[in-house]
Amino acid sequence: MNSILLIIILLVYLGFLFYIAHWAEKRGNIKWTNNSYIYSLSLAVYCTAWTYYGSIGVAAKSGLSFLSIYIGPIIVIPAWIIILRKIIKISKVNKIASIADFISLRYGNSRLLGAIVTLVCVFGILPYIALQLKAISETFHVVTKTSSSSLIFNDTTTYVAIALALFASYYGTKYVDASEKRKGIVTAVAMESILKLVFFVMIGVYVTFFVFDGFDDIYKQASLSKNFNAKNSIGGLTQGINWFFLCMVSLFAIFLLPRQFHMSVVENNREKHIKTAIWLFPLYLLIFNLFVYPIAWGGNVLFEGTAVNADTYSLLIPQLFNNEWMTVLVFLGGFSAAISMIVVSSISLATMLSNNLLIPYTFLGKLNTEEQVINNKKIVNIRKIGIFSLIITAYFIYRFFALDYSLVSIGLIAFVVIAQLAPAFFGAIFWRRGSRLGAIWSILIGFSICLYTLLVPFAIGITSSSSTFVNEGLFQIELLKPFQLFGLDYLEPVPHALFWSLLINTFLYFAISVSFKGNYRERNYAEMYVDIEKYSNNHENAFVWKGTAYTSDIKKVLIRFLGEDRTKRAMNIFNSKYNVDSDQELADARLVKFAENLLTGHIGTASARILISSVVKEEKVTLPEVLKILEESKENIIINKKLTETSNELKKISSQLKKANENLVIKDKQKDEFLDTVTHELRTPITAIRAASEILHDDDEIPDELKKQFLQNIISESDRLNRLIDKILDLEKFETGKQTIHPTNNNLKQTIKKSIEPLQQLIKNKSICVEITSNDKVFCYYDEDRIVQVITNLLSNAIKFCPETDGKITIQCKIENNCVKTSVIDNGKGIDTDDFEAIFDKFYQSTNQNIKKPVGSGLGLAICKQIIEHHNGTIWVDNCMNGTNISFTLPIESTKEQD
Repeated sequence: MNSILLIIILLVYLGFLFYIAHWAEKRGNIKWTNNSYIYSLSLAVYCTAWTYYGSIGVAAKSGLSFLSIYIGPIIVIPAWIIILRKIIKISKVNKIASIADFISLRYGNSRLLGAIVTLVCVFGILPYIALQLKAISETFHVVTKTSSSSLIFNDTTTYVAIALALFASYYGTKYVDASEKRKGIVTAVAMESILKLVFFVMIGVYVTFFVFDGFDDIYKQASLSKNFNAKNSIGGLTQGINWFFLCMVSLFAIFLLPRQFHMSVVENNREKHIKTAIWLFPLYLLIFNLFVYPIAWGGNVLFEGTAVNADTYSLLIPQLFNNEWMTVLVFLGGFSAAISMIVVSSISLATMLSNNLLIPYTFLGKLNTEEQVINNKKIVNIRKIGIFSLIITAYFIYRFFALDYSLVSIGLIAFVVIAQLAPAFFGAIFWRRGSRLGAIWSILIGFSICLYTLLVPFAIGITSSSSTFVNEGLFQIELLKPFQLFGLDYLEPVPHALFWSLLINTFLYFAISVSFKGNYRERNYAEMYVDIEKYSNNHENAFVWKGTAYTSDIKKVLIRFLGEDRTKRAMNIFNSKYNVDSDQELADARLVKFAENLLTGHIGTASARILISSVVKEEKVTLPEVLKILEESKENIIINKKLTETSNELKKISSQLKKANENLVIKDKQKDEFLDTVTHELRTPITAIRAASEILHDDDEIPDELKKQFLQNIISESDRLNRLIDKILDLEKFETGKQTIHPTNNNLKQTIKKSIEPLQQLIKNKSICVEITSNDKVFCYYDEDRIVQVITNLLSNAIKFCPETDGKITIQCKIENNCVKTSVIDNGKGIDTDDFEAIFDKFYQSTNQNIKKPVGSGLGLAICKQIIEHHNGTIWVDNCMNGTNISFTLPIESTKEQD
């Protein structure tokens, strides 16, 4: 493809990434940028150009060994739910912005340790960034079929490096507080992760199913090549040990690489995102590696006997078949893999350089005397220059040093260098006795051994036959050969360097930590790191500090970096959290820790401690005092936890009591209404009886027909009075257990018809259509008189609330779960869902009625419920589109059909 056209495509692609980052920054809170999937995909920054191209090269030359770099992370990822969650919690509590801050804070805010960790990371990662630029350069020339130029300004990678440096320095320094979330970068990296996976799968499918005839075809042709079986097996014990150490180095890398720490810890918004990451990230790695073998084997078959770089098989194969667009897409995928690593690594390294080297050792004095606006501008500029300088320095490393080695070799060297942080890092979160001296000396000695056994030999030239250092050892002592140190000659260079460096590194860390006790700050932070679950909510309470400090002095320091408004808000939060008087003159340990945390994101942990120490007078604290204070703190936390639990229980009980009291008030009100209704109901027939009786008694000349009418009124009102008294007595008997039922086997349909008969006149008066839907005969076990009473009550209510025209009542009977379910459904105005349970209460009358006062005594449904429950059945209200649906169940003794 033409070089200019490819450059235009790259510019458009970079513009697209700029747009994605800009869009995400502007709309950072929307679900598309702030979710567990974006977080999980951003972790795929682990898959660099090494993964995209180098894995194919390794698979083509060495077979299975490429898998070791992915086995390590996959093995440890399930433990993320514990380990990574703990690291994230520690980092959020202390506003940590880099792995250097994380380690230095644990060992007493050590400025020296932070600087050492930073330098180790820079030494390890800069060549790794150069590796990405090397991949971009080489693949660009493969796609365009051009050769590299010795002139810097004729090299396309020069302009790519400058563009990436500008992009990273702009979006990587949007916030002065380095612990703030960079939605733009994270979303852009997640998008790149998707694209590089899609493009890699596309080339895999193309090679497997279009160039070849599936996996079997590739395997059959590749298996004919020389040493095929030897390449594609783990090998003997020696090779197995090499595999083990390669898996270990990748396991450490997934935690310790600055870009991985930044994406997995600093950019984590919610701990629950880890639950998605522990399955999505391994799945991503699995899909990515699914087509590595087919492409590698396919390349070996197609290019057998030719001198081509196996790393570029994914580009050369489509190019061989003149598929230019597939070649360009693959190139863009590799470009994505490279630039995401470059951007994130440069941001994390620049943060470490500013917070652990430049500010604490050079700029801190000046920052302490300037205004907030000037300070913030300086901090941002330091980081911008740092990011730009790192990428440009990596570019020069690529130009002058990294051209002679494969992608994998440079990547593995970086992994081994970063692995030197492992004992101090994991000891920080799991071992209280780990000390600052142990961490410093273990990292320095481990890095020195790594330098001796790996970095220096590679710098000299691994294949240089004239190097006496490589071939004969230091001072020509055979035991000091860098690749066969102390006679260990069966490990490959990378596993060999990892073995010796980590062995001595780990030994020194434990030996020195046990031999020399750390100071009180180290032990203080050790407790807070190891037991972070206990201290996460009130970590300021666990901070041990003695001395004299004035709130006003601490405020002045904070204002220089946070400004008046933010400092005021922060102090209000602190005072509210710990119930501290805002006018309190003297500051305690909690405020000292709180202030250090606020400054940490801006200038790092060590600088924050130095600044706060400059305005407070600290007294020495002995180790026994620390342990005593921490023990008291633990006890206070336990007591506070119990008090919180008790308080929550009391709140819950208080809420329940309040609700119960409200219910009692409602019940009492309902009872008053009930008594008022019953009194009214009793008085009405009694008044009518008395009035009719007085007329008959006083007037002897009443016509016979009128006498009969008065007598009939007396009889009907007496019946009405009798029914009301019967209801009250029935309810009382059921509630006190005096009422008994006499169930027998009955035909339920006949019982329903029997219940309808007395109501026929009411039904006819309202022109209601009544329909029974059931089998001809449904037998079940019940007291017929009582069930007649239930059905009559339900029908009476249905008739009462049916519309004046087109009224319809449906009675359904069907067998369900060894019971007979009966439903009475009307097309009236229905019952409010809030009343579904309450309508069966004895004092309840629905207020959902179209008259001023509810009709009836409110006892009917309460009695129905008692009757049904005495039959071991249930009664309830079902949802109904229009009207009301009340159902009840009765047990079946036997079910049979008769002709």
